Amino acid sequence: MQRPDPSSDRRLALKARLVAVVLAATVILWMGAQWLGGQMGWETRYVFLFDFAALAAFVWAIVVTYQIWRERQR
Repeated sequence: MQRPDPSSDRRLALKARLVAVVLAATVILWMGAQWLGGQMGWETRYVFLFDFAALAAFVWAIVVTYQIWRERQR
């Protein structure tokens, strides 16, 4: 049985923390943009720009989370 590599665990923990920060910041910024867009009467195309940016961040977070999961399986 192999011993766990502390540096690998630390690297995975940092990646997981980065995913958590990106998810939290994405939600806060997306909600703020939606509110601000409603208050300022922005056109729909600008609001959709924020939606697509949030979707891109969520997809990135899913991909990185999958990579972390796969690395932990090894």
